[in-house]
Amino acid sequence: MKKSVAALALVSASALVLAGCSTTPSAEGGTGGTDGLTVVATTNVYGSLAEQIGGDRVSVTSIIESASQDPHSYEASARDRLTVQEADLVIENGGGYDSFIEDLLEGSDAATITAVEFAHDYPGNEGHEEDAEAHAHEEEHAEEEHGDEHEGHDHIEGFNEHVWFDPHTMVHVVEDIAAELTALDPDGEADFAAAADDIIADLEGYEADLAELNTQYAGTGVFITEPLPGYIAEAAGLTDVTPEGFAEAVEEGTDVSPATLLAAIEVIQAGDASVLLTNAQTGGAETTRVEETAEAAGIPVVAFTELLEDGSSYSEWMADAIQNLADALAS
Repeated sequence: MKKSVAALALVSASALVLAGCSTTPSAEGGTGGTDGLTVVATTNVYGSLAEQIGGDRVSVTSIIESASQDPHSYEASARDRLTVQEADLVIENGGGYDSFIEDLLEGSDAATITAVEFAHDYPGNEGHEEDAEAHAHEEEHAEEEHGDEHEGHDHIEGFNEHVWFDPHTMVHVVEDIAAELTALDPDGEADFAAAADDIIADLEGYEADLAELNTQYAGTGVFITEPLPGYIAEAAGLTDVTPEGFAEAVEEGTDVSPATLLAAIEVIQAGDASVLLTNAQTGGAETTRVEETAEAAGIPVVAFTELLEDGSSYSEWMADAIQNLADALAS
């Protein structure tokens, strides 16, 4: 397993170099592109994909690029509004993750892609709609029916909005980015399709790698401090032994109850979890306590991030995440 994943990471990195997908800040503060299509992504995860697919035919701006910015509670600026109003295409995650974009889209004529709509477990999943207003209405309805509001985070109950860690969902997102760019710039169809095919090949490789982990480690207990790596853990066949309420409290920025924290400590000390999975961008005293307990017990800790690191592509980032999990399970 370790050999296959490492090889995939090397292939992804090589493909990136050959495709010339490095990001260069533009004069307007965006990334890549010349005078072609203008694409705005809520985070650099989707911005990276747009850059890889669009190449020199697009100029991409990612509103959130720093790990110090939390999409759940991000407050958009007047500059953000102007950037969105000038966009040809907007790519959002949806599901309450980056709800700040909905206000910015009011009055915009931009085509919109909402990633969560391609997830198999999204409430009322009906796929991608062409009309941006339909996107906003559909998501608003889902939040009213299923959601709770927590400090600016309109969470859909029972749904993990971190869909960028679900390779199958992201295959459809990549296909739709290529399709939308083609609709806006038909002359670029061949380039968009070829670049999308490269990313899809990577994603299908990640699915295969996770399936292999599933074969080797199905049923292995893992403690997940926050839902971020949930899709990866599920695809790898791992069993979430986190006490109910712990991950939800961490995600929403509320205190973990003393009883839940005690139960979490007991789970780790009992050896029920072979690996601890964390979100490097969230946490507090409770997660620190859990991490320290795991380290004292010799349980490996794998930290995932919500945003790409500087200079990394989506493909490299995903390959690293899966490799890190594989290494921890094998240790």
